[in-house]
Amino acid sequence: MSGHSKWATIKHKKGAQDKARGKLFAKLIRQVEVAAREGGGDLSSNATLRTMYSKARDASVPVDTIDRAIKRGTGELEGVRYEPVTYEGYAAAGVAIIVECLTDNRNRTGADVRNAFSKNGGSMAEPGAVAWQFERKGVLLMERSADEDELMLAAAEAGAEDVSDLGDSWQVTCAPSTLGEVRDSLEGAGYKVSSAELTMVPNTVIPLNEEADARKVLRVVDALEDMDDVQNVYANFDIPDAILELVEA
Repeated sequence: MSGHSKWATIKHKKGAQDKARGKLFAKLIRQVEVAAREGGGDLSSNATLRTMYSKARDASVPVDTIDRAIKRGTGELEGVRYEPVTYEGYAAAGVAIIVECLTDNRNRTGADVRNAFSKNGGSMAEPGAVAWQFERKGVLLMERSADEDELMLAAAEAGAEDVSDLGDSWQVTCAPSTLGEVRDSLEGAGYKVSSAELTMVPNTVIPLNEEADARKVLRVVDALEDMDDVQNVYANFDIPDAILELVEA
C-alpha cells in the first residue's frame, strides 16, 4: 500500500501542476454528471455526487460549470449520456492495471484502451483477472504539518480506518461510503485536506527496481491517462525513490 500511496501523491502533485486544465476539467465534469444521473442532484443525499463535487471544486472548476453538469445529469439540461465501463490489463513486470472510463461509445473506448496497452508494451486482460488484487477505499491527503498523534485521534473519531506517513503528507484511509463524512469531520476539526477521492488500493505492490521496467509501466499508465474517456487508472507498483528520480529526470 505504501508504494501505491507514494505514487498517488506524485500523481496528485503532477495533476496540480498540469497545464492542460481543460482536459482535467472535462473529466471532472463528466464524473459529476454521471454521479447526478445515477443518484440524483441533491448533494445531501447523494454521497458520490458530494465527493465528485468536492473533487471538482478542489481543482478550481467553476461552481456554475459544476451546476450545469448536475442539471445535465438529472435531465434538466440536454447533454450526452455517458456510461461507466472498466477495463483490466497488465504492464511490464506483471503490474496489474485497472482503467475506469466514462464513455458514450463503448466500442470506440474499448478499442482505444486496447491500443494504448498494446502500443506501449502492455496487454488487456479478461474482466476480473486483476480486480481481485484491489480494494476500493476513500483516501484523503493531509498537510504534513499536522501533528501525527492529534491527527490519528481526530481521524479515528471521524470514522477513518488508518493514517499513514507518506513523507511529505499524511494519508487517511476510510471506507468508500464514509469519505464525505470523514472529510467534513477533519476539516471541522481544523485540518486542511489537500485531496479526497475514491480510489482502488492494491492489496500488494510490485517493486520496480529497474529503471527500464519503471519506464515501461509509466508509459502505459501515461498513455491511458491521456485518453479523454479514461477517468482513473490504478496500478499495483512501487517505484523506489532512486529509480523514480532517474525516470523523472
